[in-house]
Amino acid sequence: MVFLSLIIESFAALWSNKLRSFLTILGMVMGVTSVIAIVSTVEGMQSKIEDVFATLGAKTFIVSRFGFNMTMTQYLERMKRKKLTRDLIPLIEEGCPDCEYVGAETYDSEHLKYGRARLRWVEIRGETPNMMDMKAFDLLKGRYLMWEDDQRRKQVAVVGFKIYEKFFPDEDAIGKKLKIGNREFTIIGVAEKMDGAMVEGMDEFVVIPLSTHQKIFKEPGDPVNLYIGAVTLERRERAMEQVRAVLRAQRQLGFDDEDDFTIFTPDAILSFVNDITAAFRALMISLPLLSIVVGGIVIMNIMMISVTERTREIGIRKSLGARRRHILVQFLYESIILSMVGGLLGVMLGVYLGEMILNDLLDIYITPSSMAIILGFGISTGVGLFFGIYPAMKASRMDPIRALSYE
Repeated sequence: MVFLSLIIESFAALWSNKLRSFLTILGMVMGVTSVIAIVSTVEGMQSKIEDVFATLGAKTFIVSRFGFNMTMTQYLERMKRKKLTRDLIPLIEEGCPDCEYVGAETYDSEHLKYGRARLRWVEIRGETPNMMDMKAFDLLKGRYLMWEDDQRRKQVAVVGFKIYEKFFPDEDAIGKKLKIGNREFTIIGVAEKMDGAMVEGMDEFVVIPLSTHQKIFKEPGDPVNLYIGAVTLERRERAMEQVRAVLRAQRQLGFDDEDDFTIFTPDAILSFVNDITAAFRALMISLPLLSIVVGGIVIMNIMMISVTERTREIGIRKSLGARRRHILVQFLYESIILSMVGGLLGVMLGVYLGEMILNDLLDIYITPSSMAIILGFGISTGVGLFFGIYPAMKASRMDPIRALSYE
């Protein structure tokens, strides 16, 4: 009952200084809201990045001349490597029993034109038709590339949703002639729209047969990246070793020679991206935490002022039998109540901001996780407790005689 009465007295003391309490709570609300909004946004962006790499499929791995995560020195060194070509596909198919698909892809960029509409430097991909089996590639309409298109070097194209939206807002794109540079291509398919602002730019592409791409965008040696799908996820590692053995034999590498190619998986790329963004995520989360700490300092200052203003009250209560722990607990209650109310309101506002506003602004599905809510509310409560200890201890240690004579 004693502690219940202390809670009631704490609320009454805070209510008697409404403006002061409101401003203190407001600082805490802003800090907690920022924590939840930023943590939720970072988690939403991370989920979207994972979805992008998941489009390659869990069974897929990539063989590249350069790889990724390179320093400039490594890049210059890897420039000396032999190029990978589509001629390696039958060799890998023969020497890798655990490989289900072996495809190839290459990139370039060119201007697009349809009627009066133009787009500059759009990514043009050359792909073998089985690339669709290794990517989570969905079509809105039409069809994908076929082996006949590749064998006959047909000038047909599958366009990304952004191309379709730009050039054909009010008409069916299938069968229309799209100019890639100076050449006309017949559109045979339109890709589904990729969800989210984070991948909006990835909707701007054109896919054409690999043989047609190599005919138009002439590059010495016709280099490609090889995309390989294992029979099952469990046999992916074994498939990677089989491909490695085939390539080393084909390139006549000695036992002690290093690979002059790089084999990697989508999850390896994702792990690399996570490492790069870890520092960014920590920085983004640390900024609002600073505002919560500042809010805690404000609470301490407010409580110090409150202790000074209520010195006579403390003296009267002590003279009537109140113990040190009762005074200590009351002032701790007041600081914790301020921080908890600020934390609760901040959580509510952060959840609303994430679900109702950021979803629309960023076009990313953002639902504040339990971690974000616990982090925001827990830190605010802990800050209130930490910064409330000193004022509470100062109040509890007051000499009742001196307190009663204070003016």
